[in-house]
Amino acid sequence: MNEKRITGRERIFTLLKGRQVDHLPFMPITMQFACDRIGKEYYDYVMDHRILVEGQLKVTEEFDIDHVSCISDPTREAADCGASIIYTKDSPPAIDNQNALLADKTKLANLKIPAVLGGGRMHDRVKAAALFKDKIGDDKIIEGWIEGPCAEGADLRGINTIMMDFYEDPAFVRDLFEFVIEMELNFAKYQIEAGVDLMGIGDAAASLIGPQLYEEFVWPYEKRLIDGVRSLGAVVRLHICGDTRGILAGMGRLGCEIVDLDYLTPVSQAREKMGPAQVLLGNIDPVSVLRNGTEEQIYQAIEQCHNQAGSNFIVGAGCEVVRDTPPENLRALRDYALSH
Repeated sequence: MNEKRITGRERIFTLLKGRQVDHLPFMPITMQFACDRIGKEYYDYVMDHRILVEGQLKVTEEFDIDHVSCISDPTREAADCGASIIYTKDSPPAIDNQNALLADKTKLANLKIPAVLGGGRMHDRVKAAALFKDKIGDDKIIEGWIEGPCAEGADLRGINTIMMDFYEDPAFVRDLFEFVIEMELNFAKYQIEAGVDLMGIGDAAASLIGPQLYEEFVWPYEKRLIDGVRSLGAVVRLHICGDTRGILAGMGRLGCEIVDLDYLTPVSQAREKMGPAQVLLGNIDPVSVLRNGTEEQIYQAIEQCHNQAGSNFIVGAGCEVVRDTPPENLRALRDYALSH
């Protein structure tokens, strides 16, 4: 009798429930890499959910990845709010920090939360989730994505300006984060209804502030956002780009099912600060190791991460798999997951 095949979705949820898996889950972030595998320009990948889904399905099948993701860039919410976004033909869109939407902070009082299903870029991400659900059903985890309070606040206010606001106008920062939490939970709701199982939350700017500011300003809003997403029926994968060593303990108290570590933060320190139950994902250097290294170096690097994490570990890179990563190198990372 043939043994029932374990799906990627089942594998991840089995691990999250604290049970033994057939092998380690494999959940690298692929965006530009996925787009290049189908020969499309990245502008089309970020603007057309059908191309994003095509790229994700391609890499998921080709590299035995256990999830598909709606992530393409962090500017969707800000774009629908009316922010100035810099679009280029074959690179990710970027916030125009020289012309921040809330450069005049008094505009926050009249800023309206965009309609998620209003035909904008948030709507396109919801369409991606629905198309994934139609294409793969329950075979893979479907990952949505929203921005965290510090990241989205920086997108709306300007990265340098909001860093000064923490000191000069803390009341404004709290008002801004209140707006962000309401907007992001609304965005999450529609993605989850469309088929998302797991919500990625990116809060990159949080790594730029110290532990005291993080605990006072950012952590309470991240906690509300995470609890809100979980109440909507999804599990949470938190990714904070950069060096998060100073805020690891706080990150561990958020209650995320998965904490996705950037390569600048040693897995050993995350395990020490967060305890044995936290599922950790990562976190080899995506450039110097995954792109530029040999298959043996990749194996040794992810083995070290695995040894430091112990159980409750998911294989991935420490941030996005860069677009010119040799396919055989990503397969080497995959092979480690399949054999452990």
